[in-house]
Amino acid sequence: MPAAVDVQRQMTPTYWQQASVDLAKADPVLAQFVEHFAGGMLVSRGDPFATLVRSIVGQQISVKAADSVWTRLLAVLPAVTASELLTREPASLRACGLSARKVEYVVDLARHFDERQIHDDHWSAMSDAEIISELTAVRGIGVWSAEMFLIFNQLRPDVFPLDDIGLQKAVARHYCRGERPGRRLLVEHGERWRPWRSVATWYLWRSLDPLPVEY
Repeated sequence: MPAAVDVQRQMTPTYWQQASVDLAKADPVLAQFVEHFAGGMLVSRGDPFATLVRSIVGQQISVKAADSVWTRLLAVLPAVTASELLTREPASLRACGLSARKVEYVVDLARHFDERQIHDDHWSAMSDAEIISELTAVRGIGVWSAEMFLIFNQLRPDVFPLDDIGLQKAVARHYCRGERPGRRLLVEHGERWRPWRSVATWYLWRSLDPLPVEY
């Protein structure tokens, strides 16, 4: 599951209350979590580019280490924008604690934004699959990372990250007597939660960890 990012302008989904009511009516297991975690919801912290850079920074390292690298990155990059990042020498980014591979990733991301290969101003009219296709064209961003971005930054209501370990563990615990579900079974469970699979996934994550999941 993804880690927290620094506080920026926060946005919350307008559909949350309706989604929670619908899920509670449709699924007795989720009904318990809707009641227990009442008042919590997805929160988007704004800027797409900064969010994606932060997700790359945090890949395969602890939350504490990611926070440290991010703090150092902000010191040399006060404005986390594509144009600003592209003015920095790779060595200065490496000095922040980024690996050579992650430097390549964030630079590639910046180039995609700077050259308008990522059309974030058109995302509102694009499908989840179309946005995932754009994002996964960037080195270092896979399908799971793109799905997390859709859930936590774009607040898309019906994303179902089949490869997410936390989701798999929660479904195993609450629906499969502890046995990890296969992909087909997971898909079947997800069908009952349409069109609010992002919301169902959030509640299932919370069932494993009471702290809010952020990205």
